Amino acid sequence: MLFYLMFTIITVVISFAIKTQYQSNSGIMTTRQIAFEKWMLLFLFVLLVAVSAGRYYVGNDYGEYIEIFRKISMDRSVSSEIGFNSIVRMIQLVFGKDRFLPIFAVFSIATVAFFLKAVREQCDWFGYGFFLFMASGYYLSSLNTIRYYFALAIAVYAAKHAIKREIVSFVLWILFAAMFHKTVLVVIPVYLFASFTWKKWQWGLIVAGCASLLLFQNLFRKIIFMIYPFYENSVFDTGETSYLNIVKGIAILLFALLFYKTPAILRRDNRFYFQLNIVAVLLYVFASFIPEISRIAYYFNFFQIFLIANLLTSIPVEEKRKKWVLSLGVGAAYVVYFGVFLLRAGDVSLRIVPYATWIFGG
Repeated sequence: MLFYLMFTIITVVISFAIKTQYQSNSGIMTTRQIAFEKWMLLFLFVLLVAVSAGRYYVGNDYGEYIEIFRKISMDRSVSSEIGFNSIVRMIQLVFGKDRFLPIFAVFSIATVAFFLKAVREQCDWFGYGFFLFMASGYYLSSLNTIRYYFALAIAVYAAKHAIKREIVSFVLWILFAAMFHKTVLVVIPVYLFASFTWKKWQWGLIVAGCASLLLFQNLFRKIIFMIYPFYENSVFDTGETSYLNIVKGIAILLFALLFYKTPAILRRDNRFYFQLNIVAVLLYVFASFIPEISRIAYYFNFFQIFLIANLLTSIPVEEKRKKWVLSLGVGAAYVVYFGVFLLRAGDVSLRIVPYATWIFGG
């Protein structure tokens, strides 16, 4: 646990030396400054990849994935998607069928790359956005369920196309991600729906959707278990509600309301993030009967980190005190959240402690 804490502090400190494209365009940068930031970004990338790719039997499904790799090498049936299986076979052809460490490494590199690129391109304050990314537990959680977090990283990166309503590019990226985890397909209608300012009839659809989740739970469960039969009556099929995520989502909505009718909240990307946060809260409230509903909700509440960082950046220079009061207040709340996350790091749903690496012999 101490390792993760120190690692997070180091990477966050490095991230504050890196500007986003938005910050870089707002001022004149020398060639030396540009080179320095590129090296810092590369250093940050290497650190994140090293911890992720270097893990050894860390994560609740590490052993399960090794078994999947073995079955793929023997051409046996597996539950994973065709894209994942194809990449695994390609890596096995290069490194050998009995080598599983390179497979974890390849997916670690790709996942970190998509997450970092998304934060740099869609977040107005890279350092703060990266801090929220780490404190929210997304990076450490990615040490589990490599297929899902790879798909999530692509979905977050592809959101920029949905915001711009570049539908073909957006759909192609999501179809690619679905080749690794088909749950990501849910973002196609939702992201496109959130790319528009919701009017009365759209709010009516949302109310109808919430009502259907209450009235037709058995039908939804039947459909879900047709796709994922192994979730039925499993340890994940508990019907528990994530009160922490509900409170967190509502708190962020209230925070965003502080910027009501300001140019920042009216900006298309921030409105998109705000509306997706509403979707996430509603899912936690009305769809707790869906096994591991958080995996679906993460596709929507991930953008909380962009929304917060962007709104804080929008505060005028003459209101510097307000900016830092809000930044420190939100930061303190996320530090507490991260502390709670670390305390749960050994639970069956994570099992990321103690950290072990093959780099030093496991």
